[in-house]
Amino acid sequence: MSIDDRYRLSPGRRLTDEERASIWKRPDSHRIGEEERRIVEEVKRSWNRGEMKIANLLLEGDAGSGKTQLAKALSAHFGLPYTKVTCFADMDKTDIVGAILPVLSPERLEKLDASDRVALKALYESEGFRSATGLLMEALELTEEDAGLKMKRLLRLAAEQTANETVEYRFYPSEIVRAYRHGYLLEIQEPTVIRDAAVLMALNSALEQDGSINLPTEVVRRHPDFIAVLTTNRSYAGSRPLNEALRDRMQHTEKMDLPAKAVMIERAAAKTGYRDLKMLDLLAETVILLDRTARAHAIKGVAGMRSFLYWTDAVAEGASVKQSLYHKVIYKMTTDDEEVRRLEEALERRGLAAAFEEADLAVKKNEMTSP
Repeated sequence: MSIDDRYRLSPGRRLTDEERASIWKRPDSHRIGEEERRIVEEVKRSWNRGEMKIANLLLEGDAGSGKTQLAKALSAHFGLPYTKVTCFADMDKTDIVGAILPVLSPERLEKLDASDRVALKALYESEGFRSATGLLMEALELTEEDAGLKMKRLLRLAAEQTANETVEYRFYPSEIVRAYRHGYLLEIQEPTVIRDAAVLMALNSALEQDGSINLPTEVVRRHPDFIAVLTTNRSYAGSRPLNEALRDRMQHTEKMDLPAKAVMIERAAAKTGYRDLKMLDLLAETVILLDRTARAHAIKGVAGMRSFLYWTDAVAEGASVKQSLYHKVIYKMTTDDEEVRRLEEALERRGLAAAFEEADLAVKKNEMTSP
């Protein structure tokens, strides 16, 4: 029996083809870490324990620490469709709940500019299986934030077009409502950037075990399979401490740091196909040291898994270990001269700077002696 079968939460549940397609498929390069095992064990253990059920999770850590990858992996383990929302500062309650739009006549639609016309037609032609934001993102190739802003423009525009008229109205749910109603695993990215207290209150209420979301047309109760995974970066620009009430709703929290070095090496080897374990150990040791040094000296940049993977890939393709270190790791952390100097000093004290030169010399010798 696979790990997915062991941790499937509702094995008898019937999913639509669309829902089955939304369950994350783990790539061969995915390696299960300690945090992932701990969460699936805890959720499965508590799933049928009534008020002690764990269904609200918080993953908090630096950029590149694997929060979204872990949230997606939980979808595969639990057998639940995965979806997400990315929060932004100006979110309002329509982004949490959805919006009511009047249905404009074809004559009025033709008077609008092309972008608004395409957006409204995409909404009108939908069958309610997608969120309004998702539809606009696809129809107009917008980011999630821009799609939210577009929805607000459409609300104002439609109200102006139908002033003093009797028209048909239609409700378009948010992605949050869709996941909440149908029992999906929903990743809520960066809720710490939200400024509107009313939005946070709506989230607080929804994340109660017996929570609900009040729509203009009905009250939606929390589906028993719904899992909320909040992912937030530490020291993210524009963020603030996570709302205390929202944090209190979390039943399990993981502090996401760099994985153990052995796990870093295993993941990098799987993703890049590079198998030089001595070199991988050197690169991983370097990233770990830079991460610790940055924290010790309050350098805001992050030396994370993404940097490690791209550095590994560059070295695997023949790039200089020392030179590519700056472009793949250090300059992603900071380009401030004083901060770069501190990072370089840490590498020199550990003897890693000399190790880079030795590694580059060894590569050159191999190239010269190879036929």
